[in-house]
Amino acid sequence: MDRILVIDDDVELCGLVGEYLESEGFRVHSVYDGERGLERANQDNYVLIVLDVMLPGMNGFEVLRRIRSTSRIPVLLLTARGEEVDRIVGLEIGADDYLPKPFNPRELVARIRAVLRRTRESKTAAADALPDILRVGDIELDPATRTVRRGGKPVDLTSVEFGLLEALLREAGRVVTRERLAASVLSRKFSPFDRSIDMHVSKVRRKIGDTEGEPEHIKTVRGVGYIFTLPRTAKTTTS
Repeated sequence: MDRILVIDDDVELCGLVGEYLESEGFRVHSVYDGERGLERANQDNYVLIVLDVMLPGMNGFEVLRRIRSTSRIPVLLLTARGEEVDRIVGLEIGADDYLPKPFNPRELVARIRAVLRRTRESKTAAADALPDILRVGDIELDPATRTVRRGGKPVDLTSVEFGLLEALLREAGRVVTRERLAASVLSRKFSPFDRSIDMHVSKVRRKIGDTEGEPEHIKTVRGVGYIFTLPRTAKTTTS
């Protein structure tokens, strides 16, 4: 049975969420403050963490930062409705997804299953695939080992960021719509008001060196999506 850790200071909400998730086949453990949540996250074997931003003492952002310093475990962040900055910061730090409060428990389950599905599919694909290293310009991505290098130097990406970069590299030189990225990487339909894809792409850009004064790897096609640009003398290659 998959084990989920819920870190939220709302005891009543944790009880309701726990009951609902357990009815859906998950085993749930709840912790009500950031420090104990971080301790649990580092000690026990969970498949996913549901983490509230507003926690007493150590807030959810700091908990997420510390988790990400040692682990790639999927994290779904709970944010206050209307607080877009919380969602942006959470994605910047490394959250896999977010859900505004208050929420429908059915949507929480759907989000959890989507995160777990894409995490497991990526691991299965990496284990089953033949060596298929993608190279475009100075970027090299190896799906088998889930590693990325820029100019020979390693680039540390989250699971979602890796999926986005892989999707763009496989279509290098062609526009990939936000709808396709949301479906293939986030496992959900794209909403015009959901900026998750844009924030994840923004973070990938910085990590692969798309800063002012540097060559731009990923370009925005306004109102459509993104394109990984091909250098004039380069083509997408696999090996």
